[in-house]
Amino acid sequence: MTQETVIADKGTVFLVKHRTDFLYGDPVISSANTLHLEPHDFRFQKNLSAFVKVLPATNLKRFEDLFGNITHHFEVTAPHTRLEIESSVKVRNLPLKISNTGYSGGMEFFNAPEIQERCWQFLHESRWVSVEQYLWKQAIDLTLDIDPVFEKTSAIMRWIYTEFTYEPGSTDVNTHLEQAFNGRKGVCQDFAHIMIGMCRALGIPARYTSGYIYTGEGNDLVGSQASHAWCEVYLPEDGWVGFDPTNAVLADDRYIKIAVGRDYEDVAPIRGTYRGSADCKMEVTVNVKRLETP
Repeated sequence: MTQETVIADKGTVFLVKHRTDFLYGDPVISSANTLHLEPHDFRFQKNLSAFVKVLPATNLKRFEDLFGNITHHFEVTAPHTRLEIESSVKVRNLPLKISNTGYSGGMEFFNAPEIQERCWQFLHESRWVSVEQYLWKQAIDLTLDIDPVFEKTSAIMRWIYTEFTYEPGSTDVNTHLEQAFNGRKGVCQDFAHIMIGMCRALGIPARYTSGYIYTGEGNDLVGSQASHAWCEVYLPEDGWVGFDPTNAVLADDRYIKIAVGRDYEDVAPIRGTYRGSADCKMEVTVNVKRLETP
């Protein structure tokens, strides 16, 4: 069950439209950008279709990065005062299923050499996630008397949800885990980084996941305004399963996964540079629509 395979033709279909506009005060040149806006197939999610459009029109290079994420890169060399990036993604999701071993398996699972090799890069520090003593101490205090990996991870997720305040604007994409931890506030990116750091401090493989959530029809999940982020932990037998500390729930079939990596650095939806005006305004719109039910 640890292999991420194409799922059967069942489940719920979601359509995600994501548009980002960059408006510049004066013409800019030499814009170079890398995108993570198209998913591949995951264990409980199949990519049905995806389309990425850029204006001014330019050539899009499509490839897989080191983590298997579908990645686009493009350059706009001519002067321009506006850059539009739009994606349309349709996926089919199945309900999340966790095995008995996934619920009950303990830390000894990670002693196997093949698991250590498979998860090595998700056990150590990365650009935005440190593994410091204060994280280890907090994680130990929460989980010392808990054996199953699932329960340890759930305790950390619930603690972050309870102790931290969701406050847009209190941090940005360059905020390190330590700053958000000490300030006890942030957004989904910060909470995912904190949870990843605490899990790794215990020796639990954890990775950063970016995507979207469906919040229609009475759902009260936080994070639908733009792209969302959560933590995935490698559970015994089951492999990668998502835990969302922003909402204190498992990343079930309401979650549309786009990319995975060590932290935000690896999976930013849009990352780029340009030459010219410092006066840049960014506008983002995201719409997640459910198309089918079982």
